[in-house]
Amino acid sequence: YPISPCKAESVPWRRRGESHLFEPPPEAGGLFRQFYAIVAQIPPGRVATYGQIARMAGHPRAARMVGWALHDSPVELGLPCHRVVNREGRTAPGWPEQRRLLEKEGIAFEPDGCVNLAAHLWAGVTPLS
Repeated sequence: YPISPCKAESVPWRRRGESHLFEPPPEAGGLFRQFYAIVAQIPPGRVATYGQIARMAGHPRAARMVGWALHDSPVELGLPCHRVVNREGRTAPGWPEQRRLLEKEGIAFEPDGCVNLAAHLWAGVTPLS
């Protein structure tokens, strides 16, 4: 199965309650919660980048960890993970639903398939740390 941020609800082993493919180290739990708190605040019609979320959490070099955290996020949190894209505005590979969800919220895409970050990048929140 392709690994995409916040795609957990569509991955069969998550629905069956089986173990995750990625288990974060115990010390990452608090950091993952920081990422989740930031992602939860991204409003409809806006996107954030993995790096932006990492910087807001006070860990500017942890963009990949943001992706891991979102992929492993508890479904019951209902996070708007579809609003997180890479630094170029690209959506997650293997998750075509992400683009459709963003378009429903009025997000415009460039001809190259990237989100128009100039129009839709979220200003964010005050860093948590």
